[in-house]
Amino acid sequence: MRKLTIGCALVLLLVGACGAWSQSERIRQDITQQDQREVSLTIYNANLGLVKDVRDVHLPSGQGDVRFMDVAAQIDPTSVHLKSLTDPNGLRILEQNYEYDLLSAQKLMEKYVGRRVRIYQNNGSYQEATLLSANGPIFEINGQIHVGHAGTLVYPSLPDNLVSKPTLVWLLRNAKPAPQRVEASYLTSGMSWKADYVLVINPADTRGDLSGWVTIDNQSGAAYREASLKLVAGDIHRAQDRLRSRGALELAAKAVPASVADRAFVEEGFFEYHLYTLDGRTTVKNNQTKQIALLAANDVPVVKRYVFYGAENYYRTSYGVPMSNQKVSVLMELTNARTNNLGMPLPKGKLRVYKADRSGSQQLIGEDWIDHTPKDEKVKVKLGEAFDVVGERVQKDWKAVARGVYEVEWEITLRNHKTEDATVEVIEPLPGDWEVLRSTHPHEKLDAHTVKFVVPVPKDGASKVTYRVRLRW
Repeated sequence: MRKLTIGCALVLLLVGACGAWSQSERIRQDITQQDQREVSLTIYNANLGLVKDVRDVHLPSGQGDVRFMDVAAQIDPTSVHLKSLTDPNGLRILEQNYEYDLLSAQKLMEKYVGRRVRIYQNNGSYQEATLLSANGPIFEINGQIHVGHAGTLVYPSLPDNLVSKPTLVWLLRNAKPAPQRVEASYLTSGMSWKADYVLVINPADTRGDLSGWVTIDNQSGAAYREASLKLVAGDIHRAQDRLRSRGALELAAKAVPASVADRAFVEEGFFEYHLYTLDGRTTVKNNQTKQIALLAANDVPVVKRYVFYGAENYYRTSYGVPMSNQKVSVLMELTNARTNNLGMPLPKGKLRVYKADRSGSQQLIGEDWIDHTPKDEKVKVKLGEAFDVVGERVQKDWKAVARGVYEVEWEITLRNHKTEDATVEVIEPLPGDWEVLRSTHPHEKLDAHTVKFVVPVPKDGASKVTYRVRLRW
């Protein structure tokens, strides 16, 4: 009878060891990237990424530690959220820690200060020593103090409070032993994306082919294999030095099913932003810059503009000639509309413009940043300054008519040394309350403080604009 009781107790002990965490000693279980089943990634413009990492694990019943490894090194630990997709009611999180005291030769030596180590020689012999200080290092060997060491320093084990990679540690209580599928979501810095555009225009400068690329930069300290990818375009506000809310961000990172489509980005409106979801999946490695095609549009109408800008301070005193051979800016403009083979909201980024020379080789003719551009809005980029179209302004008259009332007269000369005619827009910022008294060309009031003259300039010729304005301030 006693043998039977002992046998039953032994069986119960073995069952308890296999099916539950020990109550006397907390058992550690590791969940690595090998257990990963799915990962989704949402990247924002402002050095921010949202990761949702789904992994499979077999958890015993009871209470114990789980180490969730291979996470981003730049993780925001206040944003971490863990849940069970299999049994959300049976798995409880009692404590959460983020361990980032990473393993290095110096850190390992510091952890062993005051403890016994071995110093091995090339012939295989060794000496027992007590490490007194990592600065040196300094050892006590057989009652004597040694600075430095000739040999290989060997430690008996890796300290528990030192990890080889950033790790999330949870103290969990599980209701019953069973396979679990868990999802960890967190925010991380070190991730960003931007759009890059290339516009190739025709010889007449009237149409072009526009292509867009997404450039992703991952310096978060983790790799994301076969991830579903979403990009958020827009200027989100982030709280400074406070806990960040995850609700709205997590909605943007719902996993998309694997697809064998053409890997195009699908755009959708998302709150006050725009969301771009990649068809299919992609791998984003750590310390990698990746480019993915965003759009391609052919035969897009473009408009080239010559603009000659003035300045408000020209009207406040007598100047004569404020500057000679003033530059004329060259701009290019297109409308993001479906009728122009476009229409998808364009994320902010850099647009480079190319044109073929006589030999057919494409040459860069300018680049500029564009802001987030909704559909049916215009994209305007400055390409540079005109070489053969120049301007000059002369103040013909300036006088004070009454207290706070002045009259100013300007003569603007535009010279065109090109082999074709050009049209220059003269943009003049006018301060105070103003009125154009007379002008040689029709003028357009753009806003309360801006007037525009449109001036045709013949090839190898010149045109003059003269106007007189009265100002009150």
